[in-house]
Amino acid sequence: MKRTGGDVDEALLVVRCQLGERDALAELVRRWHTPLWNYLRRMVNTAELADDLTQETWVAVLRGLPRLKEAERFAPWLFTIARRSLLNRLREDYRVPPEPEPPVVAGDPVLDRVELLAGLAGLPLLEREVLVLFHLHDLSLADCAAVLDVPAGTVKSRLFRARGMLRARLAEKGFHRG
Repeated sequence: MKRTGGDVDEALLVVRCQLGERDALAELVRRWHTPLWNYLRRMVNTAELADDLTQETWVAVLRGLPRLKEAERFAPWLFTIARRSLLNRLREDYRVPPEPEPPVVAGDPVLDRVELLAGLAGLPLLEREVLVLFHLHDLSLADCAAVLDVPAGTVKSRLFRARGMLRARLAEKGFHRG
């Protein structure tokens, strides 16, 4: 089931954070740190960069949390902040020549998590991002649209295109649906 942002417990937790409860903030970070880091890690080349972006995102969340008006929309708000941090960093990185990526060594033709993530890593940013948000973080179409700042129809078309690109990329590597 897709998250809709309407989790009452989570909204209450966000409101408690806004009221300054440290335990509530610790719990919010505990709940969302791993999904946030996983999203960013799937979008960048290194774990170290994902760590940096995750930290930047949490700093921005702490600064902006008092102004969040819809506590039940915390998840899309969090991923929107993470996306902004990511895009800012990518803009900086495009000014510097990229380092060459290590070659991918094909193993047993059974699709596993490593190969799936390698397939995702090879997709263009827009397609990779929509797959990660929708399928790996269970955001609804509406929440993906809010994070990406595009209409829901654009999310649907990106998902369709991204799935096809991922399928083709995995087929090139010898992984086919059984």
